[in-house]
Amino acid sequence: MSKRTITVIPGDGIGPSIIDSALKILDKAGCDFEYEFADAGLTALEKHGELLPQRTLDLIEKNRITLKGPLTTPVGEGFTSINVSLRKKFSLYANVRPVLSFKGTQARYENIDIITVRENTEGMYSGLGQKVSDDGTTAEATSIVTRQGAEQIATFAYELARKEGRKKVTIVHKANIMKSTSGLFLKTAREVGERYPDIQTEEMIVDATCMKLVMSPENFDVIVTTNLFGDILSDLCAGLVGGLGMAPGANIGKDAAIFEAVHGSAPDIAGKNLANPTSVILASIQMLEYLGMADKAAKIREAVSAVIEEGDRTTRDLGGTHGTTDFTESVLERL
Repeated sequence: MSKRTITVIPGDGIGPSIIDSALKILDKAGCDFEYEFADAGLTALEKHGELLPQRTLDLIEKNRITLKGPLTTPVGEGFTSINVSLRKKFSLYANVRPVLSFKGTQARYENIDIITVRENTEGMYSGLGQKVSDDGTTAEATSIVTRQGAEQIATFAYELARKEGRKKVTIVHKANIMKSTSGLFLKTAREVGERYPDIQTEEMIVDATCMKLVMSPENFDVIVTTNLFGDILSDLCAGLVGGLGMAPGANIGKDAAIFEAVHGSAPDIAGKNLANPTSVILASIQMLEYLGMADKAAKIREAVSAVIEEGDRTTRDLGGTHGTTDFTESVLERL
């Protein structure tokens, strides 16, 4: 049986070091992958003169599974977000961001276990209709929500809830004000929910959701929402478990999937052996679960959990004094 080949995009800043950590852990766990490396972001711009080279796109399409470090899109220079471009190019309509409490972190909460399922290609991130008036006093952007897109993401969320043995899906919206776009999303998601009588459906306005996530996060299970709201809420959820360093993300479509650290490239600590690699390690666990390798995923999760709980060579954001390589070595030892 031939080995599974994974496209690996190390990314920018701390990306290469944390991706290296994740690959060592995957290898130690016996995953037996082949890796094909590709460039994107500022690294690609410096090497190839473009943020997203054709070779990178070809490798993503060929291998269909990609593990990606954080990428930097130059700000204010007319460049389109690379992450948004990848989601559109490969129709990665579902952004899945789970957060789970680990004992030993500096988090303010315990026993958090929430999955945010975010529509990944429409809404305010569709990138359409963006313009500024000639005198610079008025700006416009178009938000587009389709019934097909809303039904697709809602169905994904309910199917995920059923597969994971979850009990409730919370549809988050702003239909009281944005009656057209958010209204269509809510109406469509509500109709989808009716097809899943075994799962409780809850509807919640986005601002109330933010408040209740802070006051009683244990009441949430699976959240499904539009692109902009999902981007904000998933970061809020990451804050409940210790920050973006503990938050992975998966971008899933019908023909491809990209798994990533959701935090930025942190150029201020790049090359200093300080970064916490947990986010991209957890993203690799998501990848293994997607590939049906649940045993390997559980093995890695247990090792990471033990390291954090025991405070064994953890990074500064986890209350320790060590760096990326020491943290990685601690996980490898437990594997």
